[in-house]
Amino acid sequence: MSQPPSSPEKPRIDASDREHILTEAARLFRENGYERTTVRQIADACGLLPGSLHYRYPAKEAILLDMMRVAIGQTIRAIIDATAPVTDPLQKLRAAMQAHIQALLSGNDMFYVLLFEWRSLSGEARDAMIAERDRYERYWAIMLDTLKVQGYIRPEVDLHMLRLIGLGALNWVATWYQEDGRYTAEQIGDMVWTVLTRGALVGAQHDQAGRI
Repeated sequence: MSQPPSSPEKPRIDASDREHILTEAARLFRENGYERTTVRQIADACGLLPGSLHYRYPAKEAILLDMMRVAIGQTIRAIIDATAPVTDPLQKLRAAMQAHIQALLSGNDMFYVLLFEWRSLSGEARDAMIAERDRYERYWAIMLDTLKVQGYIRPEVDLHMLRLIGLGALNWVATWYQEDGRYTAEQIGDMVWTVLTRGALVGAQHDQAGRI
């Protein structure tokens, strides 16, 4: 039997160094793009010699992968914190959507890099990133499965497609949202919620969704 691909080696780094390096690297990746950002630029921004950065992260790709692991982990924690006290499955989905939007629009550059630079990874690093993404999407799959089993979602709705469209709509907000712009994060969440629930829920659930 073939073995699953091994996960790339975790960085040798303590928590404070990790946060500092990932924060500075995320800023540079967002400003310059991953490909155009050099290891020396990251080291300079962190106040480190290139060799010291290399000890902590053996390659630039290792920084990007670790950054994405952290961003996904933070998003999962935000979803769990938002949904843990909620028992109604429809309200739980609404809370998860708003938590996802708030995380994306928090101003943390790591979330932007997560969305738009993950294709820069290759080989085992890319496989590891996809595994992390799938771990996050399983939370959404469980919530949608629960809603369908309990009769909230119309039987003919494809849950896999619904999840892809829903997360795609939420993630794309990061490309056009402006903190001082026309719409607040709450208004954006309300609009996405209305569009998705009107299309996916059985008619009897529309009124309940509109009150959430």
